[in-house]
Amino acid sequence: MGPDLNDIVEQLTLDTNAAIGIPLALLGAVALSFGTQFQHRGVVKVEAMRGSSDSGMSLGSIGALVTRPSWVLGTVLLAVAIALQLTSLWFAPLIVVQPLGAVALVVTALLNARLSKTPLDGATIRAILLCVGGVGAFVVVAALFAQSHPVTETQLTIVLITLTGVLAAWGVLFAIFRKRASPMFYILAAGSIYGFVATLAKVIMGRIQTLLASEFQFGAAEWLTIGCLVGLIVAALIGMYFVQSAHANGPPDLVVAGLTVVDPIVAVSIGIIVLGEAAGAPWEAMVAFALFGAVAVFGVFQLAKHHPHMQEDAVAEKVDEIEERLQR
Repeated sequence: MGPDLNDIVEQLTLDTNAAIGIPLALLGAVALSFGTQFQHRGVVKVEAMRGSSDSGMSLGSIGALVTRPSWVLGTVLLAVAIALQLTSLWFAPLIVVQPLGAVALVVTALLNARLSKTPLDGATIRAILLCVGGVGAFVVVAALFAQSHPVTETQLTIVLITLTGVLAAWGVLFAIFRKRASPMFYILAAGSIYGFVATLAKVIMGRIQTLLASEFQFGAAEWLTIGCLVGLIVAALIGMYFVQSAHANGPPDLVVAGLTVVDPIVAVSIGIIVLGEAAGAPWEAMVAFALFGAVAVFGVFQLAKHHPHMQEDAVAEKVDEIEERLQR
């Protein structure tokens, strides 16, 4: 018996949507790379002028960032990256879009090497391959075994409560270790928090689609959706602070690694543990999740260890030239 016509039409629709979503996600990854580079230089210049410290950015420094054209340009590019990624999610599944974000890590590393005319050493290349390969394999396993279900009110409540606990935990750790926090601290904090942001964004987009289909018939559950929106905004702002502090204490490659490696691992983990998207997966898949996730995170630590910091001055000069042109 030949394939059903409806199945063929549905498959063609999925392929067409993916053909739109994938390029948008790739463009978003490129925008993320360039935006991170410009933001990084803006933070470094502000910290240099105001007196850099290892205890995170002060509120005064954050206010001064808006006066730096490079930081403003970087923020605009990051906003474009977010818009492109969210738009791509309308056309392609999360499990397709998320791994494409790892392309930003490769682009950032190549951009640094290009601007500084310093080739990447073997240790850095291996670290990047571990990051990209680990997160790619992690999400591929998720794609094979994950099953998407409507998010229940109970599950959504658990996500919001867990997010509150995560924010509180990072707040306590920040208060304790602020004076001696390493770049990895800020990167892991930002990446884990943005994992919740990605999850909440997915939920909110689903609710918007439902409201459009129902011609905006609001129910009691929409108050929980509003709670998700509030949680998303709060988490995004706190995550943004940690990102800027990471810029002040580490290279842009590491910041991108936190946003494209830790973020999707946390987001998919929430889907597995809280939303039950891998409820029917065999134990081998769970072992694969843990193994590939550990490989990707290990790659981030290796990148922090072996990153060639000698690139910083050369890259800074190039970004300064662009900033001077913006000020004219």
